[in-house]
Amino acid sequence: MELPLMFITLVVLLVVGVPIAYSIGGSGILYMLLTKPVFLLTMPQRIWSGTESFIIIAMPLFMLTGELMNHSGLTRRLINFAMLTVRPIRGGLGEVNVVASMIFGGISGSSVADTSALGSILIPDMVKKGYPKGFSAGITVASSTIGMIIPPSVPMLMYAMISGASVGKLFLAGLIPGILVGVTQLVLTYVISRKKGYHPPKEKMEFKEALKITKDGTLAVLMPLLIIVSVSGGIATASESAGIAVLYAAVLGFFVYKELTWKDVGKALKKTFMMTSSIMIIGGFTMIFTWILAVEQVPAMIGNFLTSSNIPGWVVFIFLDVLILLLGTFLDVTPCILLISPILLPVMQQFGMNELQFGAVIIVGLAIGLVTPPVGMCLNVASKICRMPIVDIFKSALPFIICNVIVLVLVTFIPAVSLWIPGLM
Repeated sequence: MELPLMFITLVVLLVVGVPIAYSIGGSGILYMLLTKPVFLLTMPQRIWSGTESFIIIAMPLFMLTGELMNHSGLTRRLINFAMLTVRPIRGGLGEVNVVASMIFGGISGSSVADTSALGSILIPDMVKKGYPKGFSAGITVASSTIGMIIPPSVPMLMYAMISGASVGKLFLAGLIPGILVGVTQLVLTYVISRKKGYHPPKEKMEFKEALKITKDGTLAVLMPLLIIVSVSGGIATASESAGIAVLYAAVLGFFVYKELTWKDVGKALKKTFMMTSSIMIIGGFTMIFTWILAVEQVPAMIGNFLTSSNIPGWVVFIFLDVLILLLGTFLDVTPCILLISPILLPVMQQFGMNELQFGAVIIVGLAIGLVTPPVGMCLNVASKICRMPIVDIFKSALPFIICNVIVLVLVTFIPAVSLWIPGLM
């Protein structure tokens, strides 16, 4: 009786608008009071165990890296580099949007940061060039989903903390799915732009200008490559590589681009502190919830029920995808990962899905939740930029979101999509 009441309390608190951390903590406390109040003595220890992970040190450092790069004039340089990249295919700002998101996502590790940084520049630019506002906002939010799939990825760090999976292998597991999302969206954007006449004529570019754009863009692209190689190759841990990334961003901002100031550093530190604090509070309270699930053997009960019911594995996998998509519509990425991973990972392992593939599935699936109402963090950011209702932006983004869904199905049913590159290492 206590366990169902805990879940009912959690749902009720979320529905009435209680912050996710306190909803999780409150339902956990209720369970302890109803079963053994002495369990309350273990609460501080459980909360602390959710915040003291060595892996979690990398999270604020990657966030700080993204903030420093935002203040360094990187966004405009990346857009210029993306424009140079798509010139051979006569690409317009739609294709630039996707390519820039693929590069920027590999730096910030955050889809919301991608929408904010690139959208504030590209959406107004696209409207000026004759693109419809809805299309401009739609492709921006849809392409920003690549940010949390292509490594480095902050949600992957949270999943690694809860599952015990290797961070380096998780980064590699997200590489092909992230590229697939980008390529499919790029093809769709090209087809739509060609059909609608959005492609501009090629403009001449001086060799010196192209060389400068290439130099600035290459310096930015080297960062995610540096992180991936150092972590997956065993040269540095995720936390150490994140520290190197902060130093790299600071050197670029202060001495190469020369646009970063100490005032900007203060703003970046403040924003990083606020974002990290909220995530760590959620992580701490989630550990209480996870401990209760382990005590009650909830994952084992679900797994035994599914296996004893002789339900085919492909049906279970479809159920997993649908569940992730539904949860992503009203839960943010981090609490969703922390809540469902301890329950569903052991179940999926019984059906042959290992922790790397499951991590790729949950990351790709929850990325779609960032661009689906009613929560849709990326939708809300884009709405503030272009002054459009989130429902209208979602309608424009829907064709591109279908690309994400296709990749989600591929990752779910073809293990090699996520496991081939980690297997090579």
